[in-house]
Formats: sequence, structure tokens, C-alpha cells
Amino acid sequence: MLSLTSLVAGVRDKRELSDGTWIIGRGESCRIRFDDPLVSERHAILTVRGERVLLEDLRSANGTYVNGEPIDQAVELDSSMVVQIGDAMFRVSDEQNEEIQEPIVIETPQEDNTSEAEEYVERVDPMRELRRNVQEQIQNELLKRMDMKRLTLDGVDREGLEETARVKIRQIIDEVVSNGRMPEGIDTVRLEDDVFNEAMRLGPLEELLADDSISEIMVNGPQKVYVERKGKLVLSDCQFTDDASVLAVIERIVAPLGRRIDESQPYVDARLADGSRVNAIISPLALSGPTITIRKFSKSALTPEDFIRFGTWTHNAAEFMKLCVRLRKNVIVAGGTGSGKTTLLNLLSGYIPSSERIVTVEDAAELRLQQPHVVRLEARPPNIEGKGAVTIRDLVKNCLRMRPDRIIVGECRAGEALDMLQAMNTGHDGSLTTVHANSPRDVISRLETMVMMSGMELPSKAIREQIASAVDIIIHESRLSDGSRKVDAITEVTGLEGSQIVMQDIFTFNQTGVGDNGKIIGEFRPTGAIPTWLDQLSGRGITVDTRMFDPSYEGDVNVIYKS
Repeated sequence: MLSLTSLVAGVRDKRELSDGTWIIGRGESCRIRFDDPLVSERHAILTVRGERVLLEDLRSANGTYVNGEPIDQAVELDSSMVVQIGDAMFRVSDEQNEEIQEPIVIETPQEDNTSEAEEYVERVDPMRELRRNVQEQIQNELLKRMDMKRLTLDGVDREGLEETARVKIRQIIDEVVSNGRMPEGIDTVRLEDDVFNEAMRLGPLEELLADDSISEIMVNGPQKVYVERKGKLVLSDCQFTDDASVLAVIERIVAPLGRRIDESQPYVDARLADGSRVNAIISPLALSGPTITIRKFSKSALTPEDFIRFGTWTHNAAEFMKLCVRLRKNVIVAGGTGSGKTTLLNLLSGYIPSSERIVTVEDAAELRLQQPHVVRLEARPPNIEGKGAVTIRDLVKNCLRMRPDRIIVGECRAGEALDMLQAMNTGHDGSLTTVHANSPRDVISRLETMVMMSGMELPSKAIREQIASAVDIIIHESRLSDGSRKVDAITEVTGLEGSQIVMQDIFTFNQTGVGDNGKIIGEFRPTGAIPTWLDQLSGRGITVDTRMFDPSYEGDVNVIYKS
């Protein structure tokens, strides 16, 4: 006869095992019961057939371990194997005096200087796993009690659904507490919020979205969620239950925008209600699980004074860019990925007078303009049949017929660059857009390449003539190694000499060193070059103190507008 010898909290117990199935867990109906919060209601199952004993985990929250290794399929036990479930240890043996050995300690990796190439080992937090297990059970009960289809047919709006869900979740938690089934250490208030966010909103992401210190959120599958704080990436405590939970969050984001994500279209660009940019990609393209990247936007629009305080630029640079926008100069904001181009574009658009009609064109609407007369256009992806797509280029062409005073294109990345240049050259002065580029000079090459992508077989000289005539100012922003974002060049396009576009830097950032804490040390100063059009301002009632462009002048200069 086989016997099971267990060791729980130093107490040894032995029982005989007859043929059949033995459910192991915390539930009262389990034949082998361990009253331990780390043990699930139905944790594992033993199948005894003569001398053979099979052990299988029942998708428990904290896992089942044999000789210190987690199992993911049925394992045939012998007398040399020690099983760990929560804090309980047991061994199956046919020897009467078999003694169970000391518990096997499941070690978690310690922080060290291992390289990024080494395999990541997940740290196991039993309390967190317990919270997830409890949360999942309450979510399942909520789904049983809420008839979403009936509520929707009854005309209950989003706010009503959320209120109903809150009431139901509170009732379920109260029942669990009153029955004495809530494990110790569980914060019921936080549990209620977690279940509600998972069921009705964006699940674990809600807490990260509410944290103003986080600028970017990266979900690399359900178990790894990274965030960016002050330009540095750190692994957060946030986790999803499984892949399906991440997919549900993606669906909640893209569905209200009329977009979709599935195997036939496994990636999508979208936005949140506050304008934060979202990219999602799923299987079969994402091998590590559903992946979400959210670039958060500040809840309050940044001001030029904020940029000065952050060290992004100086007072004189802000005054100069305000002058350029007021004079209807065509401005291109350039920079690398994550350098802050859209934020800077949004700030520059704030210099546009409120009396003008502004038309914005974006792939996913992110700009938040404060002027009263703004028309926002957003591109549309193809439908499930691959039809009905409306591209940025289509919208740029259309907005020319909408009597715009200003055209703002969120980003030029393809053939729409030609249409944007033509608009700048045909009376739509004061237009703004962004371009991915590593330097102001690279902007010219990028524009040439994108014009060629339009399908128009134009000679290179003709393209450069268009660029030289259309673009007035390039403002380039970079994200430095310490995570800070800085405007590193404000450059004027002065014209075309031969086949070469001539440019001059008005302001530049010069790095002089690195501080002890890795902080970049440098100065953003004028170069001494004066814009070629500065002598035209006196006739417009605008007074500019040329000390603004003097590298040796340390003071702040204000531009005076008489009209």
C-alpha cells in the first residue's frame, strides 16, 4: 500500500493512498487538504493506479514543484521525489518508515551584474501571485453575475455599465469577506479597483497611466511591463493574468476608434482619450506575447516656460521660434524616435494667433491645440476587406480645399511630403510638420527620399528647389544619454547654391561634459548668425534686439510686436 507523508509548518502527517484520484488544495472538498493561503482551492491532482502515481498541476496560481522545479505537465512520482505546494511538502512512498527530507528552498535570482544577453529569470512574489489568484476568481464571478448583452440591449450607457460593475464587485468581495474566505493580507479596496479596471477599463495599466512620473509604458507580454521614468527604463510590478487579458485591453483601446487587430491585421496604431499614442502588435508577429507601447502625453500642455525650466531650450530661443511662427515661416520639427517631436510641435502651434483657421492632419490624433478654430483630420486604415483606407496624403490633398490659414501635419513619413512641400509653396505659409532625422542636414535627405516615394519621377535638382523654396526653419530635438530631451539646433534654410541647399545654424547646443550622476553638461547658445530675413521686420512693426543672436550676451531678449 502506498502512503503519503507530508510536512506542514513542522508537523508531520502520513496517510494511505488507495487507487483513484486525489484532489489536492485548500478547498473543503479536496481529499488532501492544506490550509495555506498559497495553495489554490483546487491546486493539483494525484492519480494512483497500483504502484504508479501521477501528479498534475491544475493551473494553480503559485505552481506545483517537484524537487524544486515547477511542473507544467503530468509527472510520475517515485519515492525519491519531494513535492512542494505552497509551504506544504510531501512524498509518496511504499516504505513504512520513510522520512521526508528538509524542504527544498526555491531560490529567486538576486540582483547582480549579469549581462542583458543572459536569460531573464522571473522573480516569484507569493503574495502577488495570491492577489492575482483572488482577483481572477472574483472576475470570473463578476462575469457570471453581469449580463452585459442584456444591459447593452436595455440601452445602458458606458457610465451605467461601470456603476453596475462597481456594485457587483463590491457585493462579491463583501460575500467573500463575510464567509471568512478572503486570505489575510489582501487589501479589499485595492482589490476592488483592480477587478474593476480589469473588467471595464485598461486593467493593470490604469495605475501606470495615472502616474505622472511615467512617460512611456511598454508591455512585453503579460508578465513583463516596463516603464520609462526620467528617461530611464525600469521593470514595474504590474502584471497581466495571461495573453487574453492583454488582448482584451488592446481591444478596448482600438474598438472605439473603429480600428481592429487580429491575425489578418496583427498590428495597429491608436490613441487613448487623452491623446497618448498607442502601438500594439500580437501573434504571430510578436513572439513574446501581445505587446503594447504607450507614449503618454502630459495631462496639462507644456509651456515655453516649462521647456526653459527643463533645460530643453532658452528664453531667447523660445522668443525666436515664436517670431518664426508669427511671421508664418514654414517650420519642420525633426528628431529621432522618442525625442519629443510631437510635444514640441504642439508647443509651437500654441504661437499661432487664435484668429486663424488651423487644419491638422494626423495618423492618430495626438495634437491638442488651444485655438478656437481648429479642424482635426485623422487617417483611416483599411477595413477587413482591405478597402476604404484614407491615407495622410489623401487628407493633405483634401485640406487644401478647406481654406486653411495653417496646415499642421503630425508626421511626414512617405509621399505626403511632396504634397506638403507644394502646399508650402502655393500660399499656405506658416505650415508645420515633423520628420524623423538625426540632424538638420539629414532632414533635407529625408525629404528628398520621401518625395521620391510619392511616385513622381522628379529630378533631384527640382526636388531640392522645392525644399529650398518651401522650408524656412528646421528645429531639431534629441534625447540625450541621460534621458533628457533638448533642442540641439535651430537652423535656417537660406536657399540653393548650384545643387546644394544652403543652411545656417541660428542656435545650437554644445555639450561640454558629463556630471558625476551621468547628467549631460552643456549650453544652448546662439551661433552669431543672423536670419537673412531679419531686416524685413521693421516694416511690419516688429522690433528685434539683435543681442538675441550674440553668443557673448547673457541676458534675455523680448521681441516687441506693435500690431
